[in-house]
Amino acid sequence: MYAVLLIFSLLCSTRVLHAEVGETDLNEASEKQYAVKINKCCFEDELIVDGVCRLLKQYNQTAWIPEFKTEDGNKVNVKYYNFVPGFPDCETTQQRPIFDIEKSEDELNLLSNGHLLHLINHEHSSDNIKEDPVISTFSLHDNIDIPDVKEPTSYIHNQNKYCMDKVFLTNSTIIGSYALVCVPEVKINWKDMNFLMKKVLNPIFHAISMLLFLLVAVIYFVLPTLRDLAGNIITTINVCLIVSQAADLVRIFTEFSNHVSFMITDIILYVSLLAAFFWLNSLGFYVWKTFKSRNVFLRVTDVRKYCYYSSVVWSSVAVMAAMAISAHFLLDTGTNPNRKTRIQFSSSILIDDVEQETIGLLGIAIFFTPVAFTIIFNVFFYVTTLKIIKRINIYGRIHHKLKGCFNLFLQLFLIMTTAWLFLLLSWLNIDELLYAHIFVNLLQAILIFYVCVPRQSHVTFLIRKSCCYAQPVPTGEWGDEMTHMNGGNY
Repeated sequence: MYAVLLIFSLLCSTRVLHAEVGETDLNEASEKQYAVKINKCCFEDELIVDGVCRLLKQYNQTAWIPEFKTEDGNKVNVKYYNFVPGFPDCETTQQRPIFDIEKSEDELNLLSNGHLLHLINHEHSSDNIKEDPVISTFSLHDNIDIPDVKEPTSYIHNQNKYCMDKVFLTNSTIIGSYALVCVPEVKINWKDMNFLMKKVLNPIFHAISMLLFLLVAVIYFVLPTLRDLAGNIITTINVCLIVSQAADLVRIFTEFSNHVSFMITDIILYVSLLAAFFWLNSLGFYVWKTFKSRNVFLRVTDVRKYCYYSSVVWSSVAVMAAMAISAHFLLDTGTNPNRKTRIQFSSSILIDDVEQETIGLLGIAIFFTPVAFTIIFNVFFYVTTLKIIKRINIYGRIHHKLKGCFNLFLQLFLIMTTAWLFLLLSWLNIDELLYAHIFVNLLQAILIFYVCVPRQSHVTFLIRKSCCYAQPVPTGEWGDEMTHMNGGNY
């Protein structure tokens, strides 16, 4: 009897044990299946080396083991997690790399739900930035903003909006954490002076400038009397300025990068500016050559001369653009890390020239060096032409028209050169100079419109005649001589 009871109790305990073990295995399998997903930039056997995914065995490095924390910074244990390799899906917003390395103000913490917490501590000062050869690298397109507020700033990036991995920098043998995130939406602060100037007034001023340039181009193109060589050159200059304003307007909204190539907008901007100055130089050459020649007879329209000037100007612009673009891709990609890498605070973003979408310093120098030479040539044209004008004894109607072209050339030269100099000064990463450039850019359009239209008496007369005088001539006892008498401005 006792033996039967003992055997029965052993059988029951074995069944209970099997049930508990089966339940444990089922729960563990369920936890593995629904484990936290971590977005990893590279595959499991890879890490990021100088911005590129490389195999671990090539650098004798261990695999990345994520550490999970709470939003308060306390460590938390996550038993199971799964890696999802690939880059984030940012749709139309810009991607931004972040490094959590030595002396970095950034801290990257993985939360237990798979989200990424980016904590910015604002520990750096301007003195540290000047001492660091990498951080002090000059940058044209990224302002180095050093925050005054010492309180930490944090962003939480959801899954599929970030990827994280282990990073190894070969130049300094530094090991840290790397994250490629989608730029979060920033709340608009309408009281922020920097935001108002860059994102509100600057686009408005660009739109006004484009409208004024368009008015000048249309007036000089539509009115037949103004379609001589000088008028066609003025029209072309304004068209080039319209294109440059449009390209610069696209560059203002830097948060949209996936559907807009800033490399293309930079090329369009610099090519159009270069073409505008080349056409201004051709206007100065035309006035100088005409005053210097003995035959100063002018035709109303000189198509052959304009075609000749166009071939010279546009071929020169094409050659300089090809040289600048080739220099950017072939010569501006060295191996010096101090030259290739730049850091922007307050989020210590390292950007490599291989990944950047903007023209480098060498390309910009090749674009703008000819502009400086055209300014020198324009000064020569002005000085020599002024001497010729002072020596002229016979002063007729043709000389009067040429002198008007000369004065217009001088005014355009002063306006465009001043605006170009303020454009160069705006790259010094000083907010005041950037604000001055924004206002000077609008002032340039207003002054060009003023000197080309209202200041030219014959232009205003032709506009009034075309717009206001289109009325039937009253039939009265007037002779033909009185009816057809021309009393307009000469």
